[in-house]
Amino acid sequence: MGRPVKADAVAAHLSGHAVYWADGQSFPMIVEQHGAQAEGLLLDGLDDDDIARLDFYEGGFGYTLRPVKVDTSSGPVDAQVYFPDPGLWTPGGAWSLQDWVDRHGALTLRFAREVMRRLGRIGADDVAALAPFIRSRAWAQMLGQRPAPTALRRDARPGDVEISERTTGFEGFFSLKHFDLRHRRFDGGMSDWFQRETFVAYDAALVLPYDPRTDQVLLVEQLRFGPIWRDDPAPWVLEPIAGLVDAGEMPADTARREAVEEAGLELGDLQPMIRAYPSPGYSTEFFHCFLGICDLNQQRAHSDGLPDENEDIRSHVIPFDRAMALVDSGEINAMPLVAMLLWLARHREHLRASS
Repeated sequence: MGRPVKADAVAAHLSGHAVYWADGQSFPMIVEQHGAQAEGLLLDGLDDDDIARLDFYEGGFGYTLRPVKVDTSSGPVDAQVYFPDPGLWTPGGAWSLQDWVDRHGALTLRFAREVMRRLGRIGADDVAALAPFIRSRAWAQMLGQRPAPTALRRDARPGDVEISERTTGFEGFFSLKHFDLRHRRFDGGMSDWFQRETFVAYDAALVLPYDPRTDQVLLVEQLRFGPIWRDDPAPWVLEPIAGLVDAGEMPADTARREAVEEAGLELGDLQPMIRAYPSPGYSTEFFHCFLGICDLNQQRAHSDGLPDENEDIRSHVIPFDRAMALVDSGEINAMPLVAMLLWLARHREHLRASS
């Protein structure tokens, strides 16, 4: 709402209806059901601006208002309820408000803040298209609440960093923050205010499949846009398997999912390798890197990827020594893969001995 809601809320129920989880989603849906009763709150005193804000937010889920009559302790009342567009969502299990609060409440608050910043700039249909990515960014912020150790570097205190966000950034699949900043200097004083921009991206899970018995690794190759816009005449890049961490998904689960999607590969033991920012100077992007122990003896080079995501991915199974030779030659020029291969070089002898 953008402010405290100055409206009276009273308990009410809607007969002949029930509330379920939208199947596979993190929000509820209300459906007609004979003999059931949907419990809720009746809000009174909302103005046109309040309704417009609710329409924008709920429209991102494909929900629109429908007139109904609800029952309160004072008797029946004419009201409006947000129903999903017909056929858009399928009912799942019975809805639990407390379960939703425990599992999705904090994430949804972050999601709602970003959605409402777009009010007046995009339509509800655009919100619907961007919703999974907005939720993934919100989830990345929550994962970011688990910092790495600060044994050598500064352990930040409240007030060490002050930020004033400007309204001239960009909000889309990616987000560009334009802001003013000042921070605590190492001499104890505060810096002057200065302007910066930050690329707000996602957390990603990366996995390097490794067969310790045959000492082989699996690499994937695909066209990348960064080299294209750098005028690199060889924009196909060798990389580890990787994918964005979906909202509410643990990075290890992402790694296993992406191994199936990109290489048709079922992983065995999954070992954490590196958790790091690839470009902390200007981007929020964060990588969760894993080593995936698997059998590559029968794995052969082939193409995979999801057609609906325009993925065209070729996999390569090669000896570890050849991979390191490609690092030395510069043909492997994706820094995450270089770092993961160097990690493997450090742990490889132990992994092979224990296989």
